[in-house]
Amino acid sequence: MGTGASVELIAMTKSYGRTVAVDRIDLKIPAGAYCCLLGPSGCGKTSTLRMIAGHESISDGDLLIGTSQVNDVPPAERGTAMMFQSYALFPHLDCVDNVAFSLKMRGLPKAERRERARAMLARVQMTPYADRLPAQLSGGQQQRVALARALITEPGVLLLDEPLSALDPFLRVKMRAELKKLQTDLGITFIHVTHGQDEAMALADIVVVMNNGRIEQAGSPREVFNRPRTAFVARFIGGHNLLPPSLLPADGAGGFAVRTDRVAVWKAESGIADGNVAALADQTIEATVQSLEYQGETVHLSLDVPGTESFVVRVDESRFYSAPIAVGDRVLAGWRRQDVHPLTA
Repeated sequence: MGTGASVELIAMTKSYGRTVAVDRIDLKIPAGAYCCLLGPSGCGKTSTLRMIAGHESISDGDLLIGTSQVNDVPPAERGTAMMFQSYALFPHLDCVDNVAFSLKMRGLPKAERRERARAMLARVQMTPYADRLPAQLSGGQQQRVALARALITEPGVLLLDEPLSALDPFLRVKMRAELKKLQTDLGITFIHVTHGQDEAMALADIVVVMNNGRIEQAGSPREVFNRPRTAFVARFIGGHNLLPPSLLPADGAGGFAVRTDRVAVWKAESGIADGNVAALADQTIEATVQSLEYQGETVHLSLDVPGTESFVVRVDESRFYSAPIAVGDRVLAGWRRQDVHPLTA
C-alpha cells in the first residue's frame, strides 16, 4: 500500500444555482489521518466528499491532495478511491472479479489482477468467499468486498460515504473496529461521511461537524465532545445540556453548556446531595422529572427546566437505585462551575 496523502480544502464552495450546499470551507487533513465529516442530512458533508472525489465540480475555492491542486483533475487521476453507501458490486461477477475490475480497466493481465484481488480479499478476511457472487454474501461480507475493491488501486486517500449505515447495530460496531484497524495498518488517509456521533467518536482522529454548508467545529473527538464550540455542536454531539438564560452571566451571549454526566440530581425535599459532584455543586436548579430511561450502565432522567428545550441527567445505575427517583418528583440538579464551558454562538 502507498502512504496516505494530505488533503486541504481552501474556501471550497459548491453551489447549485442559488442554493449553496458548501459555503467557503477551510480544512486541513494530515496524511494518514482518519477524518469523519459529521452532521445532519443536508449539512453539506456528502457534497464535500464528492468534490474531493471529483464526482462533483468545485464552484469556487481550491482542493489540494498532497501538494497538487486537483480542482479539474479527473477522479481516476487524483490518487483517491471511493466506497459508496450502496457498495455497488457487480451482481454477475464473483468477489475476485469485482475486486479486480479496476485493474482490468487499466489493462493488467488477468492472472496478475486476479492474484492481486485475492491478496486484497485476504486482507479483509474474505478468502473463503472469494468465488461467491454478491447475492450469496451477507451485508458485512459485501462491505468487505467493496472495501477491497476500493483499496486495490492503492489510493492515498479513501473516501467512504456512510459505509456502515446499511448494517445492523451489532455488525456496525464490529465493522467500525475493523475499519479503524485497517486504516491504521495501511497508513492511508480515510475521509468518512456519517451522521452517527458514536461512529465518528469511535473512528476519527479528526471530527468535522458541519451545519448548513459550513464547518461548525473541527478537532479531536475528545476536544469536540468536551469543548463544543457552539450550541449546535453541543446539541448534535449530545451529552450536553445548554443552561437556561436565568443561569447565564452577563457576558454569556453565546450561552453555556455542562455535560449530562457532570450533573447530579436528588429529591428536593431530601436536602441530600447524591455523591461526589453534588457534594461540590455550587450551582443548582429546581425541576420536575419528566421521564426516565434505563440504559444499562446509566439511567437517563429528562427534567422539565424552565428556559430549556431539553435537560438530561445521566446517573450511574448503582447510584440511581441507591436513592431512586420517580417521574413527577421535584428534584434539585446541581453541578460545579468549573464543569461549565462557554459557547461562541
